[in-house]
Amino acid sequence: MTKRHVSLPTEAEDGVGEFIDYVDERLSSDEDTCRVVQDVLVDLFGDREAYERWQDGGDVSPAERVRLQGYDPCNATLESEYYAEKDEERFEESKYLQWLWRQFDATPMADNVEFALRFRRMLADHLFADCGDGCRFFKGITFTYGHNIAVGDNVVVHDDVHLDDRGQLTVGDRVSISDGVHVYSHDHDIVDQTEVRNYHTIIEDDARVTYDSMVSAGTRVGTNAVVGARAVVQGDVPDHHIAVGMPAKSVRVKPGWDAVAEPLDAGGENRKESRRIDYDLPEDLDVFDEFGRDRSPPK
Repeated sequence: MTKRHVSLPTEAEDGVGEFIDYVDERLSSDEDTCRVVQDVLVDLFGDREAYERWQDGGDVSPAERVRLQGYDPCNATLESEYYAEKDEERFEESKYLQWLWRQFDATPMADNVEFALRFRRMLADHLFADCGDGCRFFKGITFTYGHNIAVGDNVVVHDDVHLDDRGQLTVGDRVSISDGVHVYSHDHDIVDQTEVRNYHTIIEDDARVTYDSMVSAGTRVGTNAVVGARAVVQGDVPDHHIAVGMPAKSVRVKPGWDAVAEPLDAGGENRKESRRIDYDLPEDLDVFDEFGRDRSPPK
């Protein structure tokens, strides 16, 4: 094994445990989540004195006011807030939790690995559709919503990973997702890029998705499979296969697994349409077209 157990000094451990339990209990209660997130961020950033002064009607500069207002997720917008097909009720809650996750990563405490891994693991229990035991989430992970993600046991997601759950994302047990990976569950029509299609993307048990690679919407990375560095997965990767390249293609079967693996030429099928997730939009939707392009081809 290349890892060892690491522990904090007793006094630091007591403080970390008490704080995480405190936040967990408040998030699990009937208390307004927006208020909980605001309180936690004010204290994490050490801004309690300025915040209380502002709340008491004291003088604050315009910059202070913007900073203090920003601890309240109700005063912030996320990119996913603009997505017309989102579940408004679920998003209201997940937005607050996602704001806490992102802003926590901007604090110095986010670099204290033992503390930060446990804090994010606690948040994942509240944010994700499901999160198994023993998961480790490192710094800079982003989501679309968070509430369409299901993660199994003992999953590791490393730095600067994007987990797009505009559709649905399922990650199995003991999956490793390396630094800089992007996993998608939606894509755009090639002619009208404002037309979005959502899919169910699946990474099966014991798979490993290595650094800077991309898993496209609606694909399946099979059990015990490996996606090589900087690969672009556009079709399914069969169980026990190693896939590399752009687009990713199976180049070998993991040693010892030949007897149960499909042959190499079985890989790469695009089955995304079987995993498409349909949605309805309100008839009175006020559509925002940021491009306003003429999509008619020349005659």
